[in-house]
Amino acid sequence: MNTTATPRPSVIQLAIKEKAALYAAYIPLFTEGGVFIPTNRDYKLGDDVYVLLSLPDDTQRYPVAGKVAWVTPPRAAANRTRGVGVRFPADEKSKLLKIKIEEILGSHLSSERPTQTI
Repeated sequence: MNTTATPRPSVIQLAIKEKAALYAAYIPLFTEGGVFIPTNRDYKLGDDVYVLLSLPDDTQRYPVAGKVAWVTPPRAAANRTRGVGVRFPADEKSKLLKIKIEEILGSHLSSERPTQTI
């Protein structure tokens, strides 16, 4: 029995119901796109995370096998929400999801409103 097996990625369901919430969670800085996920679980950079993402006005759930690309710790400065930034993988499904998110956000992408991410 191999005791050094890598742990299975955790599964997180993220249902974003409003465009403003999607704007706050989306991470356009990542080339492949990504989302911020509020969570109290401890993650490390590079951890594999399997996200089931629901978007506003869309009944479909989008599975994303992403990686933790940053961590907002508890009691972070400026009262930031604790959680993780998950980078989408560089694959065709993620490319289409990024396009879909950016279509939903439209002109909001160039907004100066604060987000959960930067």
